[in-house]
Amino acid sequence: MVVKMKKILIFPLTFILMVSISLSGCSNQTNATDYSDNSNWSYFETDTTDKTADVFFVCPTVYLGSDDSYNMELTDEDAKADFLGATNMEKEIYDRDSRFFAPYYRQVGLNVYAMETNDREQYLELAFEDVKNAFEYYYETCNDGRPIILVGFSQGADMCIRLMKERFKDEKIQEQLIACYAIGWRITEEETREYPQLKFAEGESDTGVIISFNSEAESIDNSLTVPKGTKTLAINPLNWKTDGAIADKSLNLGACFTDYDGNIIKEINNLTGAYIDDVRGTLKVTDVTPEEYPAGLDIFEDGIYHLYDYQFFYRNLQKNVQIRINAYLSDK
Repeated sequence: MVVKMKKILIFPLTFILMVSISLSGCSNQTNATDYSDNSNWSYFETDTTDKTADVFFVCPTVYLGSDDSYNMELTDEDAKADFLGATNMEKEIYDRDSRFFAPYYRQVGLNVYAMETNDREQYLELAFEDVKNAFEYYYETCNDGRPIILVGFSQGADMCIRLMKERFKDEKIQEQLIACYAIGWRITEEETREYPQLKFAEGESDTGVIISFNSEAESIDNSLTVPKGTKTLAINPLNWKTDGAIADKSLNLGACFTDYDGNIIKEINNLTGAYIDDVRGTLKVTDVTPEEYPAGLDIFEDGIYHLYDYQFFYRNLQKNVQIRINAYLSDK
């Protein structure tokens, strides 16, 4: 998979995570991953001091894949280093008041997303098997009834939605859910009807809900995450509304671009406004151009701001996590 770069970026480390990755891995890994082994977690924080909730985080795609490799091997230390780096880039959005749990898992490579939708599923099922087993291990050994925040971006968002479909039909676990931030992947109204536990957010402080959006330029009408003809659900991270109201860039508390250690290397206040498209359900981003923020990957055309989903709205997301934690605790 060749990365297409249109210009020299001022935030190079953002994209290094997508390109400087080992190409090893194997799609025929059948043994269950042992999550009692600490080496299979990038973070497994058990100290409860001053922490009111738990974050279960599923990393986005950092593995390219190759002609005969479709799932990342957990024995590949170079790949795991990139995995950790990608996790660090988002961690501080979510973990200010929470313990942080983030498993390594046999995620699919970007080459899988070049396949037809039905052909991807066998590889995605292997990735999900790990995510589900990691969640079970965390829940059984560490949770002890604590509130839960699920977090995933891109492939991680897909994995979180799958986890909610399968595991959060358990009313006890569903009652522990503060929110699921499943950003950068689609979720449809049809899915919420089929799975009643998938409740989509309606405002900035409701709990037990899914928060999701897919950022793109106004000209885009088709993408890998939201194919043409599909309408996804979305909430605007600037005004926390689900209608098409335009949120001015003055509501943007800060776009943050981070490195592999989680350090903010560039922060821009009031960078972009946004509104929800009434046909696609995507988040149309204003005040920036595809030339300034190119897609960065051949699987996306310029104008699809997938790589910037959490970066453009970093401070708004960070504030919202605390709002939802407080709302959850106030009801208990």
